[in-house]
Amino acid sequence: MLGMKPKDVVPSAAVKFFGAGTAACIADLITFPLDTAKVRLQIQGESQKVEGGSTMKYRGVFGTITTMCRTEGPRSLYNGLVAGLQRQMSFASIRIGLYDSMKQFYTRGTESAGIVTRLMAGCTTGAMAVALAQPTDVVKVRFQAQVRLADGGRRYNSTLNAYKTIARDEGVRGLWKGCMPNITRNAIVNCAELVTYDLIKELILKYGLMTDNLPCHFTAAFGAGFCTTVVASPVDVVKTRFMNSADGQYRSAINCALTMVRNEGPKAFYKGFMPSFLRLGSWNIVMFVTYEQIKRGMTQSQQYWESPL
Repeated sequence: MLGMKPKDVVPSAAVKFFGAGTAACIADLITFPLDTAKVRLQIQGESQKVEGGSTMKYRGVFGTITTMCRTEGPRSLYNGLVAGLQRQMSFASIRIGLYDSMKQFYTRGTESAGIVTRLMAGCTTGAMAVALAQPTDVVKVRFQAQVRLADGGRRYNSTLNAYKTIARDEGVRGLWKGCMPNITRNAIVNCAELVTYDLIKELILKYGLMTDNLPCHFTAAFGAGFCTTVVASPVDVVKTRFMNSADGQYRSAINCALTMVRNEGPKAFYKGFMPSFLRLGSWNIVMFVTYEQIKRGMTQSQQYWESPL
C-alpha cells in the first residue's frame, strides 16, 4: 500500500473530509501535552503583569510539562482535550479535507495549480474552518490556560459548562472571541502547512528522490511543520492571549499585540516557540502520515466493494 503511485488511488472528497478529521484527532491525542505547554508559556508574561510577580513559573517545554505534572497532576496536560477533538473533527475536516477540492474549484477542474491558486485554496478553507469551529477553539484555549485554584476549584468544570458559562457571562459573541486573529492565524497556518507540504511532496516525487510512501510523507510533513511555526508563531501568541483574556482586558487583537510589545518587547511574539515547533512538527508528521494512509485504505476498501467479483 505504501508503494502505490498517486494515480492508482484517487480518493473522493468525502474520503478526504472524513480522513482529515480522523487523522487530526489522532495527531491531537498524541501531541496535546505539547500544545498545553505552548499555551502556558504564551500567556506566562501576561499573568506576571496582572499579578505583579516576577518569577518565571514555567521554563522551557519539558520544564513546563514537569511543573504542571508536579503542581496540578498529569491530567492537567490534557485540559481541554474534548474541545480539542471537537475542534479537529470539524476544523481539520474542512481546512485539510476540502483543500484539494478548493484547488480544483479555483483552477476550474484542471490538474495544474500554481502557487497563487494553492495559497487562495489554503486561505479559503482556513477561513471557512474558523467560522465554524471557533467556539471549540476558545473553549480549548480556556481549559489549557486555567490553573487549579488553591481551594481546588476551576474556572470551568466541564466542556459543556465552559460553553454555557462563556455564553452566559460574555454573550454568544464570547464564543467567537478572537475570531479575526484566528482567521488571520489559520489563513497563514493553512497556507504554510498545506502549501508547503504540497510543494515539498511534489518536488520530491518530481525529481525521483523518493516514492510516494512513508519517508516522503514524513519529510514533507516535517518541512511543513517548521515553516508553519516560523511564520505563524506571532499571530498564534496574540490569538492565545486574546482568546484567554478577561472580558474588556484588551480592546481588540491589535491592542493585545501592541500591549505585548509595550510590556514585554518583540520577543513576546515568539514565546513558546520550541513547544510550538515540537507540537506543529510532530502534529504534522502524525497527521499527514495518518491522513495519507487513511485516504488510501478507505479508497481501496471502496474500490473493493464496488468492483465486481
